[in-house]
Amino acid sequence: MSDSTVSRRSVLLGGAAAGAAALTVAGALPAGAQQGAGFARRGEVFTLGVASGDPAPDGVVLWTRLAADPLAEDGMGGMPNKTFPVEWEVAEDEQFSRVVQRGSAQAAPELGHSVHVELTGLRPGREYFYRFRAEGTVSPAGRTRTAPLPDAMTELTMAFASCAQYEHGYFTAYRHLAEEDPDLVLHLGDYNYEYKAGVYEIPGGNIRDHAGPETTTLANYRQRHAQYKSDPDLQFAHAAAPWVVVWDDHELDNNWADEVYEKPEIPQPDFLERRKAAFQAYYENMPLRRAQVPQGIDLRLHRQVRWGRLATFHMLDTRQYRDDQVGGDKFPNDDPARLDPKRSLTGAEQERWLLQGLRTSDARWDVLGQQVMFAEIDYVNGDAKGYNPDAWDGYVGSRQRVIQGWQQARTRNPVVLTGDVHTHWANDVQSDGRTVAAELTTTSITSGGDGSAQLTDKEKGYLNDNPHVRYYANQRGYIRTKFTEGELRADYRVLPYVSKQGAAVETAASFVIEDGKPGLNKV
Repeated sequence: MSDSTVSRRSVLLGGAAAGAAALTVAGALPAGAQQGAGFARRGEVFTLGVASGDPAPDGVVLWTRLAADPLAEDGMGGMPNKTFPVEWEVAEDEQFSRVVQRGSAQAAPELGHSVHVELTGLRPGREYFYRFRAEGTVSPAGRTRTAPLPDAMTELTMAFASCAQYEHGYFTAYRHLAEEDPDLVLHLGDYNYEYKAGVYEIPGGNIRDHAGPETTTLANYRQRHAQYKSDPDLQFAHAAAPWVVVWDDHELDNNWADEVYEKPEIPQPDFLERRKAAFQAYYENMPLRRAQVPQGIDLRLHRQVRWGRLATFHMLDTRQYRDDQVGGDKFPNDDPARLDPKRSLTGAEQERWLLQGLRTSDARWDVLGQQVMFAEIDYVNGDAKGYNPDAWDGYVGSRQRVIQGWQQARTRNPVVLTGDVHTHWANDVQSDGRTVAAELTTTSITSGGDGSAQLTDKEKGYLNDNPHVRYYANQRGYIRTKFTEGELRADYRVLPYVSKQGAAVETAASFVIEDGKPGLNKV
């Protein structure tokens, strides 16, 4: 660890024992600002931290949301119904002695007093620090990074995660993820959960208090985002690097599909209003660009994020445009309707966008950042067959068209990143008996509770019945990757428990994908 890294962590990110004050940068502020820099003091409006996202070679999105009382019942974070001016500044150093840009934005009640600043004019491939001021207080500082120039082959350390259910455990994995010093973080969905308290409990009951009803209104969704954003470990991770985010189902409703909600036997006559509210709250609470501002019940989330010529991340939305799941969502099942080539997981427009992006890409690595398992997985041990209708196995035609798209575009190194299933998987993606790509599936941050390092007989059966599955583990954690010209390395990071704080992290398995050679090689 370099001296500069120690300095950056101590000044910017603080230590685990610092709790909610971990992001305070009072020591780095000018003397006149230090009085207002305390993170948790009375009257503070930056209780939800700061974030950045979607880096480009000349800029990045900066985010914050004002909230004096994050869990206020009306969802407005304890802020008056008026617009507040918010100042921001960007510097080349954590002491903010070399400020390169300053400006102001408006935090309006119509967007939950959130701020999204789209920076331009920065230098490519550079580290920057940023902070906000409002109402006489100064925000925590965040660290971000611009993407390299389009033709650069700059190495990339990227970590990705999914599935953080608040009441299932502590967000320690987020803290460890931040300590990896990633250049980029991808979040693949289930950032928060819509359930009301006491629903979908793990054995032993909820680990952390989970107040509030099931999220159905804009106020509810704003409260739920605020509850998660108030967690110091999540704030720590957001402040460490730029994030690229996509949702899965729980940001709205479990297993939702386009305009169809999960349980038709329990009518939701206001489901489209609920969808509209969830989308607005998601935008308000994420470092997204103006291109992602919701339009009624729609929000275009699929987009490309390039890291020079080394990697292009094709971020997919596998919820908003999909056909309803076959077999009434029953898991597992082998409903023959899943084989219907007309069924789509991505929708026709997004599929065309993806295939066009593959054809025009010059990246060494073309990466799908998406939510649900791509490789075929038989979940029934023995001779019988059973698949997950919520994953690409329920939309076999969609999967085949993507594989054909790789082949027709002569994609050099196709890689799929996946979340959703609360377990680590490493899969060779196969077509006609050949390995055509690799899939890296991250476990959850907390969802499902502690898990176990010991596999059950059923889990061992997954490996026996699916020989293209190279690794499986039921522990919490995330995946750390390193992209270079010659290889992509993936380290499967796991924690022994999340039911209490302070868990260490270790690498349970590592795989390398070699340039031009699809498939996983265990290290």
